[in-house]
Amino acid sequence: MMLRIKRVPTVVSNYQKEEAEEGARRGGGCGRNCLNKCCIPGAKLPLYAFKRVNFVAGEKALAVGENPEPPVAFLDSLLLGEWEDRMQRGLFRYDVTANETKIIPGEHGFIAQLNEGRHLKKRPTEFRVDKVLQPFDGSKFNFTKVGQEEILFQFEASEDGEVQFFPKAPIDADNSPSVVAINVSPIEYGHVLLIPRILECLPQRIDRESFSLALYMAAEAGNPYFRLGYNSLGAFATINHLHFQAYYLAVPFPIEKAPTQKLTALETGVTISELVNYPVRGLVFEGGDTVQDLSNVVSDSCICLQDNNIPYNVLISDCGKRIFLLPQCYAEKQALGEVNPELLDTQVNPAVWEISGHMVLKRKKDFEEASEENAWRLLTEVSLSEERFQEVNALIFEAIASVGNGGQDITPSTIDKPDVEPQAPEDVDVMKQSSRPAMVAGTQECLVLQ
Repeated sequence: MMLRIKRVPTVVSNYQKEEAEEGARRGGGCGRNCLNKCCIPGAKLPLYAFKRVNFVAGEKALAVGENPEPPVAFLDSLLLGEWEDRMQRGLFRYDVTANETKIIPGEHGFIAQLNEGRHLKKRPTEFRVDKVLQPFDGSKFNFTKVGQEEILFQFEASEDGEVQFFPKAPIDADNSPSVVAINVSPIEYGHVLLIPRILECLPQRIDRESFSLALYMAAEAGNPYFRLGYNSLGAFATINHLHFQAYYLAVPFPIEKAPTQKLTALETGVTISELVNYPVRGLVFEGGDTVQDLSNVVSDSCICLQDNNIPYNVLISDCGKRIFLLPQCYAEKQALGEVNPELLDTQVNPAVWEISGHMVLKRKKDFEEASEENAWRLLTEVSLSEERFQEVNALIFEAIASVGNGGQDITPSTIDKPDVEPQAPEDVDVMKQSSRPAMVAGTQECLVLQ
């Protein structure tokens, strides 16, 4: 049985059109200054070259004699400066700064935003939700089709080990660059997309190199209110071209304030904890002898979920020092008709930002009636059951133990069981009850067997 849901895809580029429109245009050539082979020759874009250092994940270390101030203040001067320029040029579909935002009263501090402009009045598209890994399809919208004016800059490791900025650097098609582009349907100020190795046309799947790039971007930004997020297919990614999202919001996310229960400390210094007293079950990774140690453990965990066909979301927080890994099943439930119609009527798609506690609402009614109870009820539907979550954890720990991380093997003996069983709030004990089928490790078939 193939599982699909109908939803309106989020427009992230002004060049994203219905497939019929795109097909009609192919016959007449490009002429839109895109990132395909037709327009790349001679093209130049700004280049931010970051210093790839093996700094300790818990702090941003400086080399002896190094100037603590980089030549470019990355977040404020470059990213936001370029983003503001695109706003003045009218490239966004709406003014996100005019959207209403409020902190919902309650213990957890969920954030509600009214973003009516993000909802398109167009025909819903069917999305397959039973395959986390799907091949790249160049006939569908992808980021090589965006106009170069939507690209803010290239983001690459420095060749000489020093932070550098080049206002006009050639696009090296032979060594596919990673780029930062605007999201034309922004959720918040400074909303951008990080697209690793854009010309390689990678499908939406994590690998060690791409995840490391995202951590370096978080570290370079150096601002705890600048966060990166990732949605897998089946967890509300709608473009099957590898990308991360990021934006700036100067308040803590509820998930960042949630208590955690330590599960294990690996030999590489990475600690893995479990979220406690939060509606969505998930793992928290932090520490590590080097940033690469942390990156490898998380990316290997993501690869495990992908290979086992488990949809998931990732939040990169605290300048890359804390990473939340959140397997979910909302789209699966939606496809099976198991989600409360009242929740479906809100048209909220619980991706990484919503799961983290930033609720992007499309209807004024929902915004005015937003409450902690309603937010908790929605996110409870996103979460795996306790039984299923423990099965997923077992798969992840097995994968971590079988792969070398940070230049050394992680043996099963380094993986401890939690001393305390996490407790959920009394009003969401229903989360612990599940009639959902268990997953089978190693299969890439649909997890829902009927």
